[in-house]
Amino acid sequence: MSALPLVATDPIALVFGSLRSDAAFFAVRFVEEDSETLAVRKGVPQPYARSIDRGAMVTVIDDGAYGYAATPDLTRAGLQEALDRAHGWAQATAKTSVIRFPTPPDSAPRGQYASSVETAMPTRQQLFALVAAVDADAQIDPRIVDSYASLEIRSTTHRYLTNHGGDVAQTFRFVLPNVQVTASDGSDTQTRSLAGQYNGFCQQGGAEVIERSGFAAAGATVAREAIELLEAPNCPSGRMDVLLMPDQMMLQIHESIGHPLELDRILGDERNMAGTSFVTLDMFGRYQYGSSLLNVTFDPTRREQFASYAYDDEGAPAEREFLIREGVLVKPLGSLLSQARARHLLGDHVDLGGVANARSSSWNRAPIDRMANLNIEPGTSTIDEMIAGIERGVMMKTNVSWSIDDSRNKFQFGCEWGRLIENGRLTQVVKNPNYRGVSATFWRSLKAVGNETTFDVMGTPFCGKGEPNQVIRVGHASPACVFSDIDVFGAEGGA
Repeated sequence: MSALPLVATDPIALVFGSLRSDAAFFAVRFVEEDSETLAVRKGVPQPYARSIDRGAMVTVIDDGAYGYAATPDLTRAGLQEALDRAHGWAQATAKTSVIRFPTPPDSAPRGQYASSVETAMPTRQQLFALVAAVDADAQIDPRIVDSYASLEIRSTTHRYLTNHGGDVAQTFRFVLPNVQVTASDGSDTQTRSLAGQYNGFCQQGGAEVIERSGFAAAGATVAREAIELLEAPNCPSGRMDVLLMPDQMMLQIHESIGHPLELDRILGDERNMAGTSFVTLDMFGRYQYGSSLLNVTFDPTRREQFASYAYDDEGAPAEREFLIREGVLVKPLGSLLSQARARHLLGDHVDLGGVANARSSSWNRAPIDRMANLNIEPGTSTIDEMIAGIERGVMMKTNVSWSIDDSRNKFQFGCEWGRLIENGRLTQVVKNPNYRGVSATFWRSLKAVGNETTFDVMGTPFCGKGEPNQVIRVGHASPACVFSDIDVFGAEGGA
């Protein structure tokens, strides 16, 4: 699938070329998203849902200050009015700002990106038949009280144009398969899902994403595991080793690495909304975030991953970067704007660096620092080796609950499914497995990192942050990982 051509005579470029302003720099970011969902719940087809949303965000940098304005009116008059408003905001903030921001280092980025689509999507009728069959396969036992199967497909186009000659065209195809089954017996209810109850398996691509997810067979598999959980004993409590599989590692990465490393949060932007961070500016380059086995990358180059792209929403080229290398914190998730703010605080001689992560949830939101694809690099251990190295522990799969404090430090997470590990062997399945810890010390307990055979590409479409709120897509890829001496508890042992 090829990206939109960079054609100066297409309607978007023609309208942009007619805009007039004496601002030093301005850019227009056009966004169009077409989303459709097919779903069946307990044998009942759900209403077909489709939405199309389009509009533009204008950014102005003038006299060292930023201004933004958004509009769904893509006519010349509508965009010109938004440009004038954005310029007005920039002029107003220039009078009170303590920082003078430069124009982007590359004020004229030019490039393209398109999701890699290997296999075309079947027809809607074929997709619906698949969804209905998956839901039907889950009806294996009268204790199955609810089931839900769905496919969501989103096609998104971004176009970023600047008055300095920049032109970036990016097209994305997102596929989100989902299966959830709930079983109940007396006072006990257990829910099992394909990869989490919040679309943990989501990728860019075509029909191959559905195949990679195992969606076609998931109805029966998830239902069997829900019944298995009903019949299983509660997870034991105590200090023990924990083997976290990739569909739980994604939540661990997201909450206790991703959010704490967002530079705008470190600078204080989120304190009255989503909280602050235990990370401080002086930690970069010296702080031992985890054991020497921990290597974390910001990687928007993995083509099937959910938040891959070539340029962020301010036109900065996106590259793979290490944030944590051999356990040491080396770089924040900071866009060009946040990097400039950090230099103002630390002095121009101190450059923390950053990544191309200025991202917005839609055309009507200004870009802020967001994790995109945040991954743990594979290690060398096989799954059998990791299990054999555990005397007493539990394997946990698939996040079901999370709680973390305002500084993204002290946390408590729960999983759908657990299995005990005793004397180096997997034994019985357990339900309601939970664990807790402190981010600042938890990652230092990392004692084994799985190799490529344990590695999965996951993600979430529901990461919330910002005022006004922005819900955005994020990718997380990880191998299985072992953590030693962790506080584990079952449903009856929680605080």
